[in-house]
Amino acid sequence: MLEFTLKRIALATAAAAALSAGAASAQEACTNYTVTDGDTLATISIAAYGTSNYQPIFNANRNIISNPTELKPGLVLALPCEDGSLPNGQSAQELIAAEEARNASNRVSNVYEPPIKIVTGGNYAPFADEDLTGGGFLVRLATTALNRAGNSRDYSVSFVNDWSAHLDTLLPLGAFDVSLAWYIPDCSNRSYEWSEETNKRCTQFDSTVSVYDTVIGFYTLPDSEYAKARSFEDFKGATVCRMDGWFTHDLEENGVYEPNVTLLRPVTATECMDAVLTGVADVASFEVQLAADAMSDMGLTPNDIVENPFVNTVAGLRFVTHRTNPFGRQYVAMLNRGLNEMRESGEWYAIISDTLREHNEKLTASN
Repeated sequence: MLEFTLKRIALATAAAAALSAGAASAQEACTNYTVTDGDTLATISIAAYGTSNYQPIFNANRNIISNPTELKPGLVLALPCEDGSLPNGQSAQELIAAEEARNASNRVSNVYEPPIKIVTGGNYAPFADEDLTGGGFLVRLATTALNRAGNSRDYSVSFVNDWSAHLDTLLPLGAFDVSLAWYIPDCSNRSYEWSEETNKRCTQFDSTVSVYDTVIGFYTLPDSEYAKARSFEDFKGATVCRMDGWFTHDLEENGVYEPNVTLLRPVTATECMDAVLTGVADVASFEVQLAADAMSDMGLTPNDIVENPFVNTVAGLRFVTHRTNPFGRQYVAMLNRGLNEMRESGEWYAIISDTLREHNEKLTASN
């Protein structure tokens, strides 16, 4: 089962704007902002965009932010424009067009090589969706990477919405070569007891470099004792809510797992948020994008449920191949070469921001 769900950039609310008005009035979209003492990515995002979803700022500054909870005063952040482009830079469309032109003359090998068979799932915009340009940004990143950094490889893309079948059946049997995209744990870390799922992902699959890093937040009531937890150790004894089917290796790595905590596993993010509101759970934990979306859907403001400013994790979505595939590691190497070049050229960010722009325009038109 795919761990990420449909995420939307939360719409600005009057309450959020009021919360941020006095705190960080200098932050504006489409500018460069110098961090001051007391700033967090969430407060900057609220001031600049009216939403606590700071994932777009994290995306734009991934090269200089390693831990979202540790912003040092003096750090200069690029705050993306409303269309996703960076201040004082080319638009996403201009950069993508330039890279396409630069790579148009890639030589194709005279030796026949079968198309690489890619599988993903639909209806998960902006990540993977047949109604978006190129099938969503994960698909666009994968297919573009196969024609960058000296690669020149044909491919086919299929959408299979039974996500569990990707890892359980389709890749092991060779029906497809590459699946997009999965959270893979740090398989070099054996300092904790691996769950069955963690063991499976580390022993049966090879994966690319991280394609897209997402911030996983921890959300509580404002007056909860866990709202000011300074470390994962402080969550011991809590009831933590994370949706059924989602990865838990980041919790396992940090000791936030049974029996140290009680883990609640409902189906949706809104159920987790409701569990916190009603006291059934102490903490809800999932992506900051999804949290902003769930709060918007429920009519909540940052005054109702707060993100812990000291504790979070960063998880990377990766493209995977099965280890029984004789060409799997070759495909991983090709994708890595292309992805690394795309990050250096800016095309990686341009594709993500261009897809987010398209997705947001569709959402606005449908409202």
